[in-house]
Amino acid sequence: MRPVHPAAEHQPIRIGARLRASRLAQGLTLEQLAQATQVTKGFLSRVERDDTQPSLSSLVQICQALSLPVGSLFEASDVQRIPLEGAPRINMGGRGADERLVTPRSEERLQVIHSTLAPDADGGDELYTVNCSVEVLHLISGELTVVFNDRIEELGAGDTLTFPGNTPHNWRAGSGGATVTWVLVPAAWSGAS
Repeated sequence: MRPVHPAAEHQPIRIGARLRASRLAQGLTLEQLAQATQVTKGFLSRVERDDTQPSLSSLVQICQALSLPVGSLFEASDVQRIPLEGAPRINMGGRGADERLVTPRSEERLQVIHSTLAPDADGGDELYTVNCSVEVLHLISGELTVVFNDRIEELGAGDTLTFPGNTPHNWRAGSGGATVTWVLVPAAWSGAS
């Protein structure tokens, strides 16, 4: 049997962006982190830009100061791709709408729904609410009228409307139909449970 000779990867491991994001999320400056870790501010800056690789002991010091497990820097990101053609069809109660959930069913932080609306499609007969804190709709193409208790918003391609999900509303597509992206924060429902 022939021996296997493993070879190291020639590409450096990029951890700088994760370290920087953790530092900024905690509201720390480079100077504060440098004082806590006993390394220079310039060194930390180079590490965050992936211009240099810290020694294991320096990396452990940095991670301890950030309360960040060292191993988390090397975990693969949870990236999920959902092609529009394969996205599951859902029904939010509208008429003349082909609605597709383009975020994973298990995603609880938000939901993104892509809607292709037929000419004069609408959200039903009554104003309705959605079980989320914030609802955002972005009109990709066409025209859309959004009706609230106290006003009407006429949207054109490229317009974005943001409002609380518990605000009673309804919508109607223009005579040429429309394409809309809806974002619900947090997810109105989840398939995770």
